[in-house]
Amino acid sequence: MHKVYSFKKHNIMKLSVWISYDLGIKGDFNGLYQWLDTHQGVECGNSMALIKFEYQNNFLTELKSNLEKFVEIKSTDRIYIIYKNAEKDKTVGRFLIGNRKAAPWTGYAISSETIEDIL
Repeated sequence: MHKVYSFKKHNIMKLSVWISYDLGIKGDFNGLYQWLDTHQGVECGNSMALIKFEYQNNFLTELKSNLEKFVEIKSTDRIYIIYKNAEKDKTVGRFLIGNRKAAPWTGYAISSETIEDIL
């Protein structure tokens, strides 16, 4: 549930957000860690954190804009978020920065399907 606070005639909402980050080896970890610390981030395992983010109107736009004030984003960086979407009444996940790529475990499953090569 969103908590709504009222300050100076502005509605402030607060939302818990899990953040998974993949900045590679040359990513701006100092900027990211400063941002996470500013939002009292809680460590949740390798490259995973939980924050409570306050916003006024558009959660996704404000979260991305706020993050980009602290972190120098590179074209290969990826940040995935998981949060409760009040409009859909569902927990959802999506990339805030970057896109999905092929999973490293693809091809490891043993298949019982027989494949016939035609020459």
